[in-house]
Amino acid sequence: MTDRVVKALAAIDAANDLDPTLEDGAPAARLYGERMTAELERLFPAASEGLQIAARGQHIERWLLPRKDFPEGRQGYLEWRREQGRRHAARVGAIMAEAGYSEDEVAQVEKMLRKEGIKRDAEVQALEDVICFTFLRHYFAPFAPSQEPEALLKIVEKTARKMSAEGRARALAEFDLPEPFAAAFRA
Repeated sequence: MTDRVVKALAAIDAANDLDPTLEDGAPAARLYGERMTAELERLFPAASEGLQIAARGQHIERWLLPRKDFPEGRQGYLEWRREQGRRHAARVGAIMAEAGYSEDEVAQVEKMLRKEGIKRDAEVQALEDVICFTFLRHYFAPFAPSQEPEALLKIVEKTARKMSAEGRARALAEFDLPEPFAAAFRA
């Protein structure tokens, strides 16, 4: 790892260490970033520095913009997600600039964090696959009981649609998904 990436990752971790929400005894945002990095290393061991930074910074300071500050329902949720993506991109971009990355390198990571180019840009798609694997591995089981069966199936279908064909195939191989969830990954 270069000095620049080490500096950027350390700054992201320091920001996320301030998350007041604890999960398994650690700040939730820090734990999420570490889980994203672990999935990235498994799925894309030759990932660029930009992709490494985007993965670690995916939820940087997420707690600063609570979901409750946006209207209820799908539209409010989508507005919150877009604003989170914009904020994450800006915050990580500033960290990268401070670490010595060029404007073009910063712009590519900001694009990844805003999820611009899913299915068209290989790095944006790789980040999305990592996000989906992190969700499936660490967050799906605790989340599932809070959802009605039909709503949960829709969430799984949306997750599968966001993934690359390779990511879906790998998810089928790695996770013991019951039907009809598995069917969403075969579609």
